[in-house]
Amino acid sequence: MYFAALLARTEDGWEASDTELDDVETLSDLTDLAREASVDEDTVLVFIEQEDAWFGVIRVDGEEDPRIYISDASAAARSSYGEILLTDELLGREPGAEDSIAALEELVSLDGTEDGEPDHATDNQTDHDDNDDDDGLDADAVPTGPLGDTGILSDLGLPEKELLMLRTEALVEIADALGAAEVLETVR
Repeated sequence: MYFAALLARTEDGWEASDTELDDVETLSDLTDLAREASVDEDTVLVFIEQEDAWFGVIRVDGEEDPRIYISDASAAARSSYGEILLTDELLGREPGAEDSIAALEELVSLDGTEDGEPDHATDNQTDHDDNDDDDGLDADAVPTGPLGDTGILSDLGLPEKELLMLRTEALVEIADALGAAEVLETVR
């Protein structure tokens, strides 16, 4: 079960709203959703939580690039919403690397022959590609544990060290540290 909410900072404090992520397919979509909730291009936080598995915080400040923190990257990799947050940049990959690999695999089959060429593999050869999993993110390539900007909330009242210690009910604790627990509770 997922919970997602937006917290927008205003002159009067924080305003909370729950949000549906059904139409969100990319980080850009999520960033646009946050910017729409922004008042005078002030800070907007997007919280996503998968019960007892992981949580993520996306911070959007005006037109700046979003900042992301994920409590458990490997758990998030197994989630459709988590995959949105696990960008190439966050994972330290070259942008578009997976698209390039997929395009090359379409041109050349896994045994090294081009499409339409006969396969001259002998019976003595073994196929080492049986264990490859090309569906989604490779779980081995995604680290276990926290990933991203651990200082994402430091200037808002939640030090890096405390953020790293959060596990379950994290969004409640984050909202409490920001002084936004009551407004978050209204949408929970």
